[in-house]
Amino acid sequence: MKKILYIEDEPHLSRIVKDTLELKGYTVLHKTDGAKVMEAVNSFQPDICLLDVMLPNIDGFTLANHIRNVNPNLPIIFLTAKNQTEDLVKGFASGGTDYLKKPFSMEELLVRIENQLKLTSRETSAIQSLPDEVVLKQYRFYPGRFELHTPTQVIKLSNRESQILAMLCTHTNTTVDRRNILQIVWGDDSFFNSRNLDVYIRKLRGYFEGANGIEIVTLKGKGYHFVVS
Repeated sequence: MKKILYIEDEPHLSRIVKDTLELKGYTVLHKTDGAKVMEAVNSFQPDICLLDVMLPNIDGFTLANHIRNVNPNLPIIFLTAKNQTEDLVKGFASGGTDYLKKPFSMEELLVRIENQLKLTSRETSAIQSLPDEVVLKQYRFYPGRFELHTPTQVIKLSNRESQILAMLCTHTNTTVDRRNILQIVWGDDSFFNSRNLDVYIRKLRGYFEGANGIEIVTLKGKGYHFVVS
């Protein structure tokens, strides 16, 4: 039985969401105050978090950052009326893996929860197929810790950066299909997600800038060739 940590301070909405999720077979721990959430993350060990953004004492974006530091793999869905582009960007940058605008239907929320749980299962399998330390010439990648060690620094990778690099590492010196990355990391190959992938690939290239014998080559219309010579 999957466990959901649900943080929402609006009584009527939280009652509807909690009751519906429990009827669907989920175990739900509901909290109304963001300041008490980190203790719940450690003790309850949820499979997924649903976070309101506007919370007493600590906002959802700040809370997501704290959760991500403790559990880099935990899916986080923001449920919020804040729907400006900058809010979405801030939400994903803070560690969110999905963003659902209020008001929302329970049918859509359930689909998004199921999708995030499926994606997490695939991502975990991809990362678990790698050793604890992946040697990339003079670099060291630690997928379980979301860290890339260069000759001069330790780079703390984001959740998605680590997922994408893990997929590239499982296809070292071979081609990984672009659509395959999009389906596994984001769940679909929409135009918006495709543009996001371009951003992450550029960031990863930047981390390897100056590395001798390491290159992420774009194969137009196909995917990427991760060269480690």
